[in-house]
Amino acid sequence: MSADAKPTMAKPAMAMPAMVLAAGLGKRMRPITDTRPKPLVHVGGRALIDHALARLTEAGIRRAVVNVHYLGDQVVDHLADRTDLAITISDEREIPAPLETGGGIKRALPLLGPTFAVMNSDSLWTEGATSNLGRMLTEWRPGEMDTLLLLAARESLGYDGAGDFEMAGDGRLARRAPGGTAPLVYAGVAILRRDLFDDTPQGAFSLNLLFDRAIAAGRLYGVRLDGEWLHVGTPEAIRDAEERLAAS
Repeated sequence: MSADAKPTMAKPAMAMPAMVLAAGLGKRMRPITDTRPKPLVHVGGRALIDHALARLTEAGIRRAVVNVHYLGDQVVDHLADRTDLAITISDEREIPAPLETGGGIKRALPLLGPTFAVMNSDSLWTEGATSNLGRMLTEWRPGEMDTLLLLAARESLGYDGAGDFEMAGDGRLARRAPGGTAPLVYAGVAILRRDLFDDTPQGAFSLNLLFDRAIAAGRLYGVRLDGEWLHVGTPEAIRDAEERLAAS
């Protein structure tokens, strides 16, 4: 199924908002991002952030918070005419440096609910028979989980790292061993609880802080991506991703 196709939902999605992270500098995507923020880089004739927002609507999510920083005016203007989602901007344009993933979410917490989805604005994948985010929403169990991650195979298109996580039979996650490899990589989509941010640092910090705390508590879980994750990290990766989208 293509990235533009609309997969069917196995169950109705939970009513929760989403946070879309769109404030990064996109350094690895230069020179394209010298004049255009990475969320507005086009792949397959569509801005990356539009691919991401389509995944939200397919899962039944109707409200999103989008943070902006680098070349943020362009992102705000691009989103102004959307009617399929109620979009609120978390404005970081006056902050000297990006707040990273964790800090950006923490700044936006007053705009979010007690539980929310998080998506990188450049998260791109092809779907299987059902919405992957929809599967996450139906599999979310707050009594057992602090965080639920969408995970892709380490061999995904455009990814050349060592992997991030091992997954147990019950879906519980552990970090890869130092110096080793792991079969699964974080695909840039998560479900989180707002109270996890209660004792986090002020300013910039990574979501990895929360992931590691959840691992220590035995409460970090994952869902395997049904489809193909397309890691578009560099200008060279755009053509490969477009070819894969066309082939799907």
